[in-house]
Amino acid sequence: MESPHGAAVAAESLGLKGPRGWVFRNVTFSAAPGSLVAVEGASGSGRTCLLLALTGRMRPTEGRAETGGMRLPKQAAAVRALAALGPVPMVSELDPAFTVAEHLGERALLQGRYGASLRTLLRPRAERRAAATARVDEALEAAGLDVAALPKAGRTSVRDLERLEALRLSVALALIGEPRLLAVDDTDLKLSDAERDQAWALLRSVAAAGTTVLAVCSEAPEDALVVRTDAAAGEQAPGPDDGAAFETAPAAAGTATDDPTTTTDEETADAFAETGRS
Repeated sequence: MESPHGAAVAAESLGLKGPRGWVFRNVTFSAAPGSLVAVEGASGSGRTCLLLALTGRMRPTEGRAETGGMRLPKQAAAVRALAALGPVPMVSELDPAFTVAEHLGERALLQGRYGASLRTLLRPRAERRAAATARVDEALEAAGLDVAALPKAGRTSVRDLERLEALRLSVALALIGEPRLLAVDDTDLKLSDAERDQAWALLRSVAAAGTTVLAVCSEAPEDALVVRTDAAAGEQAPGPDDGAAFETAPAAAGTATDDPTTTTDEETADAFAETGRS
């Protein structure tokens, strides 16, 4: 996959305070575009909240941060547009009732409808469908997920995926949007040593292709830029229900109409549903 130029990420004395104390504080680092950044710390030390703050999903309380040259939290909406989330509990989890093909179809549909330029929407249906299929295939290849090798190919339910397979699917879904920054939570959770090595090899390859990677983990690999949260662990890591600290992305504007330039992306979802029946 030809990845866009990665986003530089930097923080200076960054902190976030929740209802019951500091979640993280005094985080300072600078990462060049295309870096592999490991956010390391124990569970409950604010790792996920730091990840969400740097991707424009949470509003920091103090300090400064920039992602892709845009200041946070002032330009959080713009940062959300360039940063894609892999698996993050309560934020971007896979639906266990969906099949692999359904997840891919849904993401391709959303990307085609809300992530495409006007010029792209005006292209012929067949051309747009072919381009969407190629984008999904490239994302799957970059994530190292062979759908045909799954127990039921595209009809395999998410609940039946191994942990590493689910991680690969989440990464593939994020890469469909060709982000400049990929954020992954709990990278090494419930993985064997061999699987952990494979997970880091995957993220390393994504970074090497040009996309900056932020990955939460309990133990970082030696070649990553390590950002630790343990030293400033807070009493509580807030989630989406904790009020103003959480930045929610606005709902996508517009609804389907009879205009052929805005309704034909359903065919893209149908194309990936066909994968599940093969």
